[in-house]
Amino acid sequence: MYAEERQQAIAGLVTDRGRVAVTAVAERFGVTTETVRRDLAVLERAGLLRRVHGGAVPAGLLTVAEPGLGERSGARTEQKRRIAAAALDLVPGVHGSLLLDGGTTTAALADLLPAHRQLLAATNSVPIAARLSAAAGVELHMLGGRVRGVTQTAVGETTVRGLAELRVDVVFLGANGISAGHGFSTPDEREAAVKRAMVRAGQRVVVLADSSKLGREHLVRFAALGDVDVLVTDADAGPDVLADLEEQGVEVVVA
Repeated sequence: MYAEERQQAIAGLVTDRGRVAVTAVAERFGVTTETVRRDLAVLERAGLLRRVHGGAVPAGLLTVAEPGLGERSGARTEQKRRIAAAALDLVPGVHGSLLLDGGTTTAALADLLPAHRQLLAATNSVPIAARLSAAAGVELHMLGGRVRGVTQTAVGETTVRGLAELRVDVVFLGANGISAGHGFSTPDEREAAVKRAMVRAGQRVVVLADSSKLGREHLVRFAALGDVDVLVTDADAGPDVLADLEEQGVEVVVA
């Protein structure tokens, strides 16, 4: 196979799969990893993909675009339900405290919180607060701030200041993008500032994210891999991506 043919085939794989690993491509085409990296460099210069740690993703995955909450609520619902169910094992015990970030997967966890534990739950999410306001066994703390319409979460200096006063057992966060090279990211600076404050507020930090977020990189990083204790994702996650995260100290739970 000529180099141009191989590069076209690699570009097709990236488009079809959403991410490819250097080692897997090298094995598929019977070439060295150095050859694959050169191919990826050529394709990146042509604007056909973006190189990330250990492989490549489609060029469009590095983005500032952000879907609204309504659009996200109907996507990958079964995976999110399984992730939320697995995350129940990480919820603190009786009279424990937790902090829930905005998002559809954290909202799925809110729906499953056990009534018998008498939990204190804090959130900046209007929909999650509405779910928990009448939940038996949950003492709700709603964070203040200006509500951002696209995510229906409180953001801004007021929210960040409120989080600075909190210390909880476990923080449950969502993420728009997760990669070994860029960490945990989101398109919006205000959302990122709140998520950073949430990370600082938790004794343990857990990210709930379906496998479509893996390998993606968004504009603003809110946490490095070392800032997060556990990632809970679904069984569609690529083993190479998970291995990269685990090598850098993130415990991975596959639901």
